[in-house]
Amino acid sequence: MKALRFHAARDLRLEDIDPPAAPEPNDVIVAVSHCGICGTDIHEYLEGPIFVSTRPHPLTGASAPIVLGHEFSGRIVAIGRAVSRFSEGDRVAILPHLNKPGDYFVRRGIGHISDTTALVGLSSAYGGMGEYAVLPQDNIVKLPDGVSDEQGALFEPMAVAINAIDRGGVDAGSTVLVTGAGPIGVLAAMAAKAAGASRVVVSEANPARRLRLESLELGYEVVDPTSANFGDAVLGPTEEGLGVDVAIECAGNERALADCIRLVRRGGTIVQVGIFVEPPRVDMRLLVSKAVTLTTSWGFPITIGPRVVQMIAAGQVQPEKIITGRVTMADAIARGFDALARPGQDHLKILIAVTV
Repeated sequence: MKALRFHAARDLRLEDIDPPAAPEPNDVIVAVSHCGICGTDIHEYLEGPIFVSTRPHPLTGASAPIVLGHEFSGRIVAIGRAVSRFSEGDRVAILPHLNKPGDYFVRRGIGHISDTTALVGLSSAYGGMGEYAVLPQDNIVKLPDGVSDEQGALFEPMAVAINAIDRGGVDAGSTVLVTGAGPIGVLAAMAAKAAGASRVVVSEANPARRLRLESLELGYEVVDPTSANFGDAVLGPTEEGLGVDVAIECAGNERALADCIRLVRRGGTIVQVGIFVEPPRVDMRLLVSKAVTLTTSWGFPITIGPRVVQMIAAGQVQPEKIITGRVTMADAIARGFDALARPGQDHLKILIAVTV
């Protein structure tokens, strides 16, 4: 089968490899339809291996070269004898956190934060950038007829965004600042609206990306964090000008985190979602004196799957709106990875049509 495999930094190859063997009792084999190129994939492509296993992973035994891709949808073509919740022909989306049975955190429903957990497309043999992938039945969720394959491929980043909003306690009437208008930032703003936020402000320094976001007409305020009136633009409409209730930091940027601390109200909440390349300096004095809750969000619990699919099916969230490019396997490196790696580019999400 055709697959895009990561070998080393700047060494991603479209190769012919063996497809998965017959599934184990609790596994399914999925014929992949579409796969998104994630920011994590770009980091691996440019600077990896970072999360990619370079020695056999303790849970999966997989190591580089790895078939990338953890944002994908497809159709089940084979099931193991113990699979009870799915049938051949079912269309599914993927939950990429591969949990170790019996793990302390897995037993508590939060296996996604365990250091024993593997990730499809980073520390497992078959990711979504191959024509077929093998997955445990606990790592798929069925797609109803009203949810397209492209929407299904965006299930994973949508779930990440919804979990961040949950972690921030966003509810009806909340005012929310999202820093960073990448895919997760835009989807977090979308999830905040779905949760009932009355006002959502998205800050983004890249002018091309600001224009892209404004063109989507998603109902957010889009602001430039480098402008002189940035603080006033965020604070002015808040109650008594005291600040937003919740700030979601999706840029992994020291200045963006400082903006969140400055612009969230006293007693408010900041959710750190973006990953920092270097450890940031944090104004702990201001954070503490404002009694701000600083929490983080990593991935999402495996139990969130049906809820996210139902929100997509009901039109409460529309993740397909962030698709800004579509490529095939043959041109995924040049028109996908290289395009997303270009400084100043305005793409949000490029999807690979794995099977056409």
